[in-house]
Amino acid sequence: MTDTLAPSYDPKQFETRLYEEWERSGVFKPRGEGEPYTILLPPPNVTGTLHMGHAFQHTLQDALIRYHRMRGFDALWQMGSDHAGIATEMVVARNLSRDGLTRDDLGRDGFIEKVWEWKQHSGDTIERQMRRLGTSGDWTRSVFTMDPMAADAVVEAFVRLHEQDLVYRGQRLVNWDPVLKTAISDLEVVNEEEDGFLWSISYPLSDGSGDLIVATTRPETMLGDTAVMVHPQDERYVHLIGKTVTLPLTGRQIPVIADDYVDREFGTGVVKVTPAHDFNDYQVGQRHGLPLINIFTHAAAVNGNAPEKYRGLDRFDARKAVLADLESEGRLVETKPHKLQVPRGDRTGQVIEPYLTDQWFVKMDGLAKRGLELVEKGEVKLVPANWINTYRHWMENIQDWCISRQLWWGHRIPAWYDDDGRIYVGRNEAEVRAKHGLGHDVALSQDSDVLETWFSSQLWPFSTMGWPNQQLMEERGFDRYVPSSVLVTGFDIIFFWVARMIMATDHFTGRVPFKDVYIHGLVRDAHGQKMSKSKGNVLDPLDLIDGISLDDLVAKRTGGLMQPKMAEKIEKATRKEFPEGIPAFGADALRFTIAALATHGRDIKFDLGRAEGYKNFCNKLWNATRFVLMNTEGFEIPSPSGRRWREATDEGSENSNASTSPHPHPNPSPEGRGAPSPKTDAERWILAQLAKTTREVEQHFAAYRFDLLTQALYEFAWNDFCDWFVELAKPALNGDITTDEGRAAADSTRHTLLYVLERLLSLLHPLIPFVTEELWQQVAPKLGISETTIMLRPYPQAGDFATQDYAAAEADVEWLKAMVTALRKIRSELNVAPSKTVPLLLADCSPVDRARVARFDSQLRFLTRLDRIDVLADAGAAPAAATTLVGELKLLVPLAGLVDLDAERTRLDKELKRVDGEIGKCHGKLASETFVANAPAAVVEQERKRLADWNLQREALATQRAKLQ
Repeated sequence: MTDTLAPSYDPKQFETRLYEEWERSGVFKPRGEGEPYTILLPPPNVTGTLHMGHAFQHTLQDALIRYHRMRGFDALWQMGSDHAGIATEMVVARNLSRDGLTRDDLGRDGFIEKVWEWKQHSGDTIERQMRRLGTSGDWTRSVFTMDPMAADAVVEAFVRLHEQDLVYRGQRLVNWDPVLKTAISDLEVVNEEEDGFLWSISYPLSDGSGDLIVATTRPETMLGDTAVMVHPQDERYVHLIGKTVTLPLTGRQIPVIADDYVDREFGTGVVKVTPAHDFNDYQVGQRHGLPLINIFTHAAAVNGNAPEKYRGLDRFDARKAVLADLESEGRLVETKPHKLQVPRGDRTGQVIEPYLTDQWFVKMDGLAKRGLELVEKGEVKLVPANWINTYRHWMENIQDWCISRQLWWGHRIPAWYDDDGRIYVGRNEAEVRAKHGLGHDVALSQDSDVLETWFSSQLWPFSTMGWPNQQLMEERGFDRYVPSSVLVTGFDIIFFWVARMIMATDHFTGRVPFKDVYIHGLVRDAHGQKMSKSKGNVLDPLDLIDGISLDDLVAKRTGGLMQPKMAEKIEKATRKEFPEGIPAFGADALRFTIAALATHGRDIKFDLGRAEGYKNFCNKLWNATRFVLMNTEGFEIPSPSGRRWREATDEGSENSNASTSPHPHPNPSPEGRGAPSPKTDAERWILAQLAKTTREVEQHFAAYRFDLLTQALYEFAWNDFCDWFVELAKPALNGDITTDEGRAAADSTRHTLLYVLERLLSLLHPLIPFVTEELWQQVAPKLGISETTIMLRPYPQAGDFATQDYAAAEADVEWLKAMVTALRKIRSELNVAPSKTVPLLLADCSPVDRARVARFDSQLRFLTRLDRIDVLADAGAAPAAATTLVGELKLLVPLAGLVDLDAERTRLDKELKRVDGEIGKCHGKLASETFVANAPAAVVEQERKRLADWNLQREALATQRAKLQ
């Protein structure tokens, strides 16, 4: 640790150094004693890099862990990363393509070997970046979802679910990416509004009695239609229900059916039904027993179920061919522009196809019922509580979960097939053969699919704790750390992950996975737009921490964009927004900004201006610490017996109460480390403010109100301590130390400065760990504190501070602050030089005010540069003066000798003339009937307010001018 404090705040000089010291010391590890407090890190993708969503989430988790660690809890932040099946396969496949290879060239085993090679060399990037943010998790316990321990849990879960008849294989409609050639989850589908067309097609009734006009946005899928549908109460079509139409281009006859799903007001009120290529149509088909005709291959080309002329065509080429043929047959009735929601894969950008295929599914009804019950009974608490409505809606309308993926990288499904297609599920092939009596003469082949990553992620609360291996569960503390204390996550994965963890953990362990779920919003740019590479508005947390030049920022934002026009647009916008690039704010400023923005709303608008402001806050804290250190140089705190602190602690006084072990006894009392016995009202006031702030901090941490937490700490640190107490301490520090009273006040003030600063740094540490540690290292030795890091200090608690007798001092100091503020404002308005002393006259002075004036005479003189303070017997006899009020007390600063009275009269006359002109303009507008009648009501009201404001200004100016007659 550093021995001297640098003259200026520069986070680059200490942030990396401090983190390396923390990690090397082992302080991030749980100590195994005290009440457990556990957080599960939502495992980021192994392919990923730190983005603003990660930075937001990890900052809040780190703040909670550091807070509880300092409170003496057995704090465990369980680290880990997700194998990210699709993303990882794409990365490795892209790397292979540079060498002219594909995964098929290597074969499954060879490809998997390449993936592990990539993981070893490049897969821990995000963990290195998390360290830069200050993440204080136990890296020694980090789990990768493909590690043997986690993999065993996945196999065990699948086998048990299958044995319980909760896992099955069947043919159903799924989201299909025709580029990746795999099913994907809803979370991996991005629905965006795009320009398209609505085509109206004439379907002839088979009996020749007319036509039905059907509107569709996907005419190529008509080749797989198995019905047309109308509303059962639509009078236009009731008589046609049960008849058939002849499907154009195919000659197939399909029925006219009735279903409440149809919107009679949309289009013609007749819709086509394609159960194999539309999720809603699939449900209709199930209700009516319609056949499912799949017309596409895995690559979204037309297959053999369609007329021969279309076979082999890509789906969009098939669309063109179908439309051309419909038009030539006179069946294309209308084509009109239409806005539609287009589902695209978030990895490939390709239009997702609802596709009928054989997949593995989990039955969800019973699991969901139990998962909802656990939340409604309060065993799992959602914060904010309103999210329970969203959770309930999804759980009550849940569908069976497709868990298989057509990939090679991931947890391979533990199922085997014989030559006749019979399925055997087991933990391994040997178990399957033994269980089913299959000799080695029976050929078995393992299912080539893997489980989707959400399947393994749902087991995270207990797979990281060694389940189902009893020995590992004991070693990793399953009984101690399950359930965890809180899960911090975004609302976008409540269904995909949070709900599934609740269901899975209860089902397999009989426990809930976590007690609280703090649900935060999503980070957007300053304008509320989603951050995306295509929009060019992505902010990299590391760029905010360390800074980035404009040219490098432009290169980062435009790199890899295929469209030159888009790149040019993004470059232009970036150069306009960041003409000098992004300055280095440091990790602490970024973290404080994130916490300040963590409201309970759905969206978080990230504004760089806030980061700049909080960097200034860190700088303010730095400068205030330098002031305290300079004014306590050589100062030693007396022990309760009167000896100096170091003398007492050197003899092993119990007052030191410090442990040299990495994990001291939980919450040693900070009072035993030299709590001050204040001698001045300013000290009593700051100690009372410290106690109030500490109470607020406790409440805000408990309620996960990080925004209110930062506000309370900011106001106390900046206003109460750095501004006011530093100022109010100066009279005592610079007073007469030749007297016992003056010397006692000075020593007591130094003690209180150190004590409050140390407690303030501790309060702030969970949010801004680096700067608080660096400053604390300089302050702690002066208080006789022997812990090696601020992380091992007891966190301040309101009960630590005995301030019940400080109410009078608080009121007096608030009065003193109001006096100082008022007098400084007068000096500023009169442009009085800082070195010049002025007289102060007081009128309407109550006995309480007189007593306070006498009590704070020296402080008022020192802080506002007064040469004397006189109380007027007759306020009417006061000379020309600048005046203000503090309560009912009138403060007057005579103008004679401070300003040129003739010049002041001239200035006031000129200002009165200007204000009269503005008043005249307002009167003119408001006197105009045309203006009042035609202008918006808000504009008229604004003009009336302007008139009232100008009148107030004129009254004040006139009063001041009258005194200069």
